[in-house]
Amino acid sequence: MHTVWRGSISFGLVNIPIKLHAATENKDIKLRNLHAECKTPLKYEKKCPVCEKEVGNEEIVKAYEYAKNKFVILDEDDLEKLRKENEDKAVEIIDFVKLEEIDPIYFERSYFIAPNEGGTKAYTLLRKALQDSGKIGIAKIIIRSKEHLAVVRVYNNTLVMETIHFPDEVRNEADVPNVPSSDDVTDKELETAKMLIDQLTTEFDPEKYHDDYRNALMELIEQKKNGEEVVTATDKKAPAATGNVTDLMAALQASIDKTKTKTKPAATTTTKKKMVKAKKNA
Repeated sequence: MHTVWRGSISFGLVNIPIKLHAATENKDIKLRNLHAECKTPLKYEKKCPVCEKEVGNEEIVKAYEYAKNKFVILDEDDLEKLRKENEDKAVEIIDFVKLEEIDPIYFERSYFIAPNEGGTKAYTLLRKALQDSGKIGIAKIIIRSKEHLAVVRVYNNTLVMETIHFPDEVRNEADVPNVPSSDDVTDKELETAKMLIDQLTTEFDPEKYHDDYRNALMELIEQKKNGEEVVTATDKKAPAATGNVTDLMAALQASIDKTKTKTKPAATTTTKKKMVKAKKNA
């Protein structure tokens, strides 16, 4: 399992060397965009609209737009130093709370925590303490140049770190449009709805839920592949048969004309005879 972060986590004076591994994976089916004419995958270029040319990574700088078209340039060395200063810090659990006190809207991404070399006993200690207390830890961590608030909890027999949003990252629900302010329902409607909820109530079993759209899309792809409804991208090194012949001929003709101007024409036999006769008469 790929390691996405190495460091340590501490609570009190206990320090645990750890590694983080992504606990989930995105299984969305990625579809490519092709040019309909030649079936070649499209390329997205970083192009400056003013200079009208493609820009390489070495020509790009980072900046913050504090007002319309007003930027503060951020030096890469300063950013790297800032990242290094924070990433080298140990992740400290600053509070312990109950899981049910955190609304699910705050949760972002999950990581499995594995003990690094020398951290097995302290890892086991934290896991057992969290299990027995029924609490979770609140910590801060920097991953990929972004500081995250995170919770540390037990999942089955493994410690899990889940990044959660800061309060100012969660939008105000009062800004959601068209939310009714009062419960304009009848008692009969409410009782019927509650009865339906009771009938559909069960224990949560994640194995019973499947991504029907992804499965159907993969089935469609397999059917087309087996039916040989496939296309092959044009090799970019091989010129297409529909190339611009006029432009090619113009380039060839220009090359020939350029060569003629640089090379003196060879004297014909008649010209040579005239030159010899002129010398004799002189």
